[in-house]
Amino acid sequence: MKNIIKKLAAGTVALTLAACSSASTAAASTAAASASAAPEKLTVIATANPHAVILEEAKPILLEKYNIDLEITVTDDYYTPNEAVSNGDADANYFQHVPFFDNEKTTNGYKISNVGGVHIEPFGFYSKTIKNIDDLPDNATIVISNSVADNGRILSILQKAGLITIKDGVETINATLSDIQDNPKNLQFKEVKPELLATAYENGEGDLVAINGNYAIQAGLKPSTDAVLLESATQDNPYVNIVVCQEGHENDYKIKSLVEVLQSDEIKNFITTNWSDGSVIPAE
Repeated sequence: MKNIIKKLAAGTVALTLAACSSASTAAASTAAASASAAPEKLTVIATANPHAVILEEAKPILLEKYNIDLEITVTDDYYTPNEAVSNGDADANYFQHVPFFDNEKTTNGYKISNVGGVHIEPFGFYSKTIKNIDDLPDNATIVISNSVADNGRILSILQKAGLITIKDGVETINATLSDIQDNPKNLQFKEVKPELLATAYENGEGDLVAINGNYAIQAGLKPSTDAVLLESATQDNPYVNIVVCQEGHENDYKIKSLVEVLQSDEIKNFITTNWSDGSVIPAE
């Protein structure tokens, strides 16, 4: 793979499936024209769980119905995947929610497009010291992601729990720590990289640790039962996880096929069954 993917190689696992297959009805005309053609390769960067797990379920469907050979590069890095797609070093990525995507695109000028939502991972707060959010002490330390795109989401959950209030006129989704108006418990915030949040929890850092859904799952946590405080898991949640491709390729056969499969009833049923505890839910 090209330069960006090479940078990921030390911390990633590339997974590839290649086989011959028949085309689906939707791809019948393409397959008929080249029945003996080798599968087209589609490269996607994803975080391990649940994104790569979902892609693994989609892989044989893409091969059988669309003659597409899906190659998955798994990473725990939140920042390189968008650069890779923008540069054309990968066809797509699947790891991020919409606010993160919007911030990355605006801040870095990436040429990337949101081509469809797939699932939602409710964001949770975990603790080694308390079992109920009502027991959170004054001056407690809350460990949070240092990704600005996560700030609004985290603060929104804390505000709904009555722990803080955000300044009037500030759109919650865009709120940052500087937008906290009232903080009656004098909560202290410590920021770490998203991929280190689960480690911070295991090490007992802070009174609460706000962990992104995929990292919580990887750490063996069940958001619906282990979180002291959990985000509402509504289907219209703005933090839906999306598939992203390079601008200008939104209508490519491979990209459209990927989105179609990931939004199919088959994959929705897989998500609902595999994460029956509600830690991952399909987007509508």
